Amino acid sequence: MKKRLKSVIGILCLSLAISACASGGQNNLSNNKSKDEKSSIQYKLDVLRPNAYSSVKGLSLEPGSYISIIGRHSDDSYWKEVENGAKQAVADMNAMLGYKGADKIKLTYCAPSTRDDINEQVNILDQELDRYPSAIAIATIDATACKIQFDLASENGIPIVTFDSGNDYHHIAAHVSTDNLKATQTAAGKLGKLMEESGELAIFVQDSVSTTALTRLNGFVETIETDFPNISVVNIYHMDQLETVAQTIAEEQNALLTEGQTPIEPQNISQEDVVKYILEKHPELKGIYATNLDTTQLVAKVLKDTQKKDLKFVGFDGGEEQLKLLEDGTLDGLITQNPYGMGYATVVAAARVALGLGNESFVNTGYSWVAKKNMTSDKIKHLLY
Repeated sequence: MKKRLKSVIGILCLSLAISACASGGQNNLSNNKSKDEKSSIQYKLDVLRPNAYSSVKGLSLEPGSYISIIGRHSDDSYWKEVENGAKQAVADMNAMLGYKGADKIKLTYCAPSTRDDINEQVNILDQELDRYPSAIAIATIDATACKIQFDLASENGIPIVTFDSGNDYHHIAAHVSTDNLKATQTAAGKLGKLMEESGELAIFVQDSVSTTALTRLNGFVETIETDFPNISVVNIYHMDQLETVAQTIAEEQNALLTEGQTPIEPQNISQEDVVKYILEKHPELKGIYATNLDTTQLVAKVLKDTQKKDLKFVGFDGGEEQLKLLEDGTLDGLITQNPYGMGYATVVAAARVALGLGNESFVNTGYSWVAKKNMTSDKIKHLLY
């Protein structure tokens, strides 16, 4: 008999967890898609490597099987694409197997309602483990977190797949993601040339704890140091550590206050104010690199607000807002990922491990370099979200 899984993180409000989860696999999504949409989906699946992860063929899960997918956020274009890809894979399996009603394979996509909230993500993982799914796939916010939960999953025969951002745990069945090292090396090479191989460069990183963030930072810096020795990385800013800069800003501004004026509290200083401060501290800055959707949008907003157009700026992720930034010249280039294909391949990997089939340790979901001159090409349009 399976051991009872016990929650190891304090229970959050139940309604919070429910609002972060969405069930899928009830309908074959392709039935309602146009020819162009189907073509775009097929392209997103065709770039997966190995290509076995672009198909559900041979994945004969038992009727009523349940797969749990846990992301890092529940509500932006990137994570919605991951969810859509995962739902499509389950819908395709049900269609292939002829499962209907209660026999259908079930999928639940859950994620923190607040981006990168590690406590909420671990709480969701606890709740999903209590439901004894056939497999769990998770994009871990902290590379060192979840060891206790993963141990419990292993003891209870629940396999773990990671996607988007990996984990240091030793019993991960497969990891599904962008080849972040190669993508980052591409970004560094492009930005280095845009900067004419010299000048000061600042880096904005989404966090200081995930494997994705560390790879996108370290691979970038190593490439710049090796290939562009005349470019100097003057500072690196992690978004989960900006309160340190906010504290400095508050101290400097409070030192200028006259008697009777209200002191400024660090928590009242916005992220935009922090980025503006950083840019002012580096007047000779020539280039900026941002490592994900949020950091790219944040820096772009500040550049537009300050009307600073002389900086070369490269970021990550190809949402609609980023395309506008490419068009108006705020952004010089993007590494766009394949979140739809990532969601699909993650379900395939989870189903394979649940069936006891072999899995590749790394499933590559692909990426593309996007600039103003190629953003309207058919190939690029397929990978935008």
